[in-house]
Amino acid sequence: MLAALKNAMKIPDLRRKILYTVTLLAVYRIGSFVPVPGVDAVGLAQQLGVDGGNLFGFLNLFTGGALERFTVFAQGVSPYITASIVMNLLSIVIPSLEKLSKEGPEGRKVIAQYTRYATVVLGLVQAVGTAVMARAWGVVENPNFFSLSLITMTLTAGTMFTVWLGEKISEKGIGNGISLLIFVNIVAAMPTQYVNAFRAVGEGGLHVVSLILYLVITILVIGAVVMITKGERRVPVQYAKRVVGRKVYGGQSTHIPLKVNQAGVIPVIFASSVLTFPLTLAQFIPGLKLFVDRWLDYGTFGYNLLYVVLVFFFTYFYTAVTFNPIEVATNMKKNGGYIPGLRPGRPTSDYLDRILSRITLPGAFFLAGIAVLPFVVGAVTRIPSNILTFGGTGMLIIVGVALDTMQQIEAHLLMRHYEGFLK
Repeated sequence: MLAALKNAMKIPDLRRKILYTVTLLAVYRIGSFVPVPGVDAVGLAQQLGVDGGNLFGFLNLFTGGALERFTVFAQGVSPYITASIVMNLLSIVIPSLEKLSKEGPEGRKVIAQYTRYATVVLGLVQAVGTAVMARAWGVVENPNFFSLSLITMTLTAGTMFTVWLGEKISEKGIGNGISLLIFVNIVAAMPTQYVNAFRAVGEGGLHVVSLILYLVITILVIGAVVMITKGERRVPVQYAKRVVGRKVYGGQSTHIPLKVNQAGVIPVIFASSVLTFPLTLAQFIPGLKLFVDRWLDYGTFGYNLLYVVLVFFFTYFYTAVTFNPIEVATNMKKNGGYIPGLRPGRPTSDYLDRILSRITLPGAFFLAGIAVLPFVVGAVTRIPSNILTFGGTGMLIIVGVALDTMQQIEAHLLMRHYEGFLK
């Protein structure tokens, strides 16, 4: 791996992308320590109970501690992810948006702009809810209109700046920008948790067997995530020979790789973001707050059930968005390709759709299991959530984003005949 990293830094274009990405991630982490003015961050963190293993603690993990410190990036990229979900759903039901999504890069640019507008609205709503909640808890120094407006504008601007950083990383850097921001946040929070765990073992507050069991489960989960992420069904494809002038084209055999987890970490990120939205609305509607506290509080049966349902939905939804069997079958037919034993066209698309539906099911079960695994691990290891929280979702995001980024670096290395990371 060190040799591959050394080779990557020898390529000027790739080196520039890596350094650009690292620089913007450093800027993001610095911004995660810039506090929102006029708010007692310590008092707010105590009221939120971010160390108690609740939903706010889960959100704090995704923001790399920015919520606990109540910094300008306290909302993270959650409003943007929610806006992306809304736009993807609307692209299916609104013909004009569906037409834009099929117009290539130019259409996607327009949809991306609409997504940014929606992010501003959702970020503003969430910021207003946070400001109202902070005032109700008495952690705002001067709870007047100016102070609350300043808090709202600061949080909204922080969200949009975060989105801008993510888009710039995707455009000029390496890897998926939004996913990398979440990745960095989760990684940044891990050392503190492990230090606290080892300190608790030394002080007698945590049994060493529990910690060893926790580490074993973590290693097994990482291995399972890698296996599912890399697992794929290869559908053989044969291309007929074509004679153009004196040259013969085609005639080769290849395959279509259908991944078990075609959607990657997106379903879990989407599902967790959707679950935070009722919490924001509950700050304005007292009746809804009672319902949310009783049935959708973090760790309750209702929360876990809805989490699993959302993960399943977004797994199939995102897979359908990213892989269109009809389009693939049409392109194969145009290029003289076919699956042995099947006629080109409709039979081929039906076959691909059937395979994709079958292999996506175990992928969805795996993602749903990862989503609720922290509660199982907490019950088995008996480790208090204020000492060490098992981030099954965080582990999935870390491994998934790391593999995706490494594959992009690998592609640059192989193009220039260097040996890559993955063998």
